[in-house]
Amino acid sequence: MRKLGISVGVLVAAAALVAAVAVGDAGKKNNKTFEYAVGLWGDLPYSTDQAAAIPNLIADMNAAEIEFSVNDGDLKAGGTRCDDPVYTAALGYFNTLKKPAMFTPGDNDWTDCDRTSAGGYNTLERLQHERELFFSTDRSLGKETMKQAVQSSPNCVGWDSTSSTRTSTPCVENRRWTFKKVTYATVNIQGTCNNRCSSGAGDPAGDENEYQARNAADLQWLQDTFDEAAAKDSVAVMIIGQADPGFDATDATRGPTRNPQTLAETDGAPDGYVSFVTKLRQLTIDFRKPVVYVHGDSHYFRVDKPFLDSTGKRLENFTRVETFGDHQENGINDVHWVKALVDPNSRDVFAFQAQMVPANRVAVPSP
Repeated sequence: MRKLGISVGVLVAAAALVAAVAVGDAGKKNNKTFEYAVGLWGDLPYSTDQAAAIPNLIADMNAAEIEFSVNDGDLKAGGTRCDDPVYTAALGYFNTLKKPAMFTPGDNDWTDCDRTSAGGYNTLERLQHERELFFSTDRSLGKETMKQAVQSSPNCVGWDSTSSTRTSTPCVENRRWTFKKVTYATVNIQGTCNNRCSSGAGDPAGDENEYQARNAADLQWLQDTFDEAAAKDSVAVMIIGQADPGFDATDATRGPTRNPQTLAETDGAPDGYVSFVTKLRQLTIDFRKPVVYVHGDSHYFRVDKPFLDSTGKRLENFTRVETFGDHQENGINDVHWVKALVDPNSRDVFAFQAQMVPANRVAVPSP
């Protein structure tokens, strides 16, 4: 018998195929049950008002029962002083969090510290101070800590305060951990051209040698992270860095503009990111499963899909998340965080929610 030109045999075969797909896709629907949550934040505090609001943010994350949090850098404003108490205060914030707390440095924490207004510090000395304060062991920060993989090679450029000389040192700030089938990694990638251009008065041209060494380490860390994710059959990868590297030509007010297909920067500035985004794109394509890049830097909360392949097709498995950041022109506005809801059995693995801390609302008071 035939109906609309389709044989019974074809219909039976199609039904069998649908049933087979349904069975084979079990557990990979896009229904979210959220096995756990992760906190994401950074670019805070930039003012005394924002510093006073940080405890509210910490309390909100502690009450949310997250499994761990990651701060994507910039512990202060770029033009303010890089004195030791800034870092000590930040360590106090991180260690007030009940669950493991991860951190990756931001340009305001070290590359900008040679500005006159920031104290005219040696930038490498400030980065080395962060390495010694935040990354002295293979454990995370926080009241409860988590063991992490630590990059051991290739080396970055460091600083020996005893002899006041540059050294070759492991990039101990680059960390990786796998939690419930998702592989996470931090990478030291910076705003301000990734230290290839001036950060302000006293820094005419950045530090090309430092950039080259750290960039080589970052690229290797990306490769190692995806290799580990493949070896462990991870269902997704999340990379957390400070810099907004720019992914296309649409956002000149917030990050570098680049040709979305060739990934070449188009705004004439020194390009500290092209090798990073090129490597990330290829690894994302090869991995096929969900990949998220979390960053701060341009202080504009968003969740989008800006990555294209070399032919102009959108990378469906890639998501960019930018955390909240300083907006001191609005008082303490935007002292908030982002919750990543993670379901390893879901097709997209991640969903993201803006967490507006009730005590930090200033435009519309909390009801």
